[in-house]
Amino acid sequence: MALTRRLFLRRSLAGGAALLVACGEGGDAADGGGLRLLDGGPLDGGPLDADGLLDAGPSDVGADAAADAAPDMMVVECADPFAGGELVEVLDFASGDHPTFHQSLGQGWDGRLYFDLRQVDEDALLTPTEQFFVRTFYPDPLDPDRAGEWTIEIDGLVDAPLSLAVADLAPRDMGAFVLECSGNGDFSQFGLLSAATWQGVPLAEVLADVGVLPEATAVKISGFDEHDVPSRNGHSTPGAAWIIPLDQLAATGAFLATGMNGGPLPPDHGLPVRLYVPNWYGCACIKWVDTITFVDADEPPTGQMVEFATRTHQPRPAPALARDFLPPSMDQAAMPVRIERWQVDGETLFRVVGIAWGGYAVTDALEIRFNPDEAWQPVDVCPPMRANQPWTVWEHVWQPAGPGLYQVRCRVADDAVPTQRLDVGFYDRVVRVGG
Repeated sequence: MALTRRLFLRRSLAGGAALLVACGEGGDAADGGGLRLLDGGPLDGGPLDADGLLDAGPSDVGADAAADAAPDMMVVECADPFAGGELVEVLDFASGDHPTFHQSLGQGWDGRLYFDLRQVDEDALLTPTEQFFVRTFYPDPLDPDRAGEWTIEIDGLVDAPLSLAVADLAPRDMGAFVLECSGNGDFSQFGLLSAATWQGVPLAEVLADVGVLPEATAVKISGFDEHDVPSRNGHSTPGAAWIIPLDQLAATGAFLATGMNGGPLPPDHGLPVRLYVPNWYGCACIKWVDTITFVDADEPPTGQMVEFATRTHQPRPAPALARDFLPPSMDQAAMPVRIERWQVDGETLFRVVGIAWGGYAVTDALEIRFNPDEAWQPVDVCPPMRANQPWTVWEHVWQPAGPGLYQVRCRVADDAVPTQRLDVGFYDRVVRVGG
């Protein structure tokens, strides 16, 4: 079967798996879908482009040639029930506010930039750097022109304090990851959520040669957090720091990030260096890191840990010692990001496009329902989920019973997969169909 397709490779950086997908440029209705080639092995093909893709060669490649080029890959045929149809409209979600997307709002601690999740699709997984969400803008006392002089002070329970020049780090590609603000919500159409590739150095590697005293059990990562303008709404307090137990440091995959999407780290995202912990909420991924302190088992939690204790699902009341805090990790989550109305062969169909992210184990048990009294239905994840990062795009064909409001909720029908926020309907969306 000859296909006129743009072939590209998508790399699942977290899971070490390669994914080769043949997608139409303009579409051929007779094909009925795209040819997806999956490989469980690593991909060694060079750098990703701005869309998280690696060009695999000429645009006119037959399916047989593609299979010959990747003989160990499994072929997955993904049907497209909307092939040959006409997109009529994209529905607005009736729940929550509709903020201004991709525009800087507020200042200092109250600074925000919301990402429009409606543009996420299978061939647009990564967020353009200028659209990546921001929660807290670059501190005005800092001078971005002096970022090359930045040092990180390493102190606490060490043989001797030392200064680490960020300019001396040798960053490399760390992978593609989702970042979500723990305060994300319907108020912003869940716009405090984005995905990017990151460049940096593993934190465990940076600290490997530090002379650490035996009583040290954790590191406190602190960042510059002073602004000339106080928070107007009181939602933010000074002092950005998080504590990571030493015995979890390597397992978390924590790294010091110095770049994103192949470019330098922008000021609002932590220039010149930020902490990034894959699958931890953004409140723990400290920006403008300036101090790393080794502490013992009796270290109290930081103010930031206490401030975000509820949002990171800590016990109540918040523990008195940092060692008793749970990792601020994101459970498996999912939600629709776009609902489209189509006309296909004279019939009205709705295409629900969603994303799944978070968690530490892939799942094939994602389901959706459209009101509490309706049955759960499986969604279409093709190709199947291969890794939990950055996120997986899924679809569902929906035929509403009639006009009205619908409450859309996702779940994972597997009790072994933690889904705290899904369980309480945190990512529910409401959509109006008709009149």
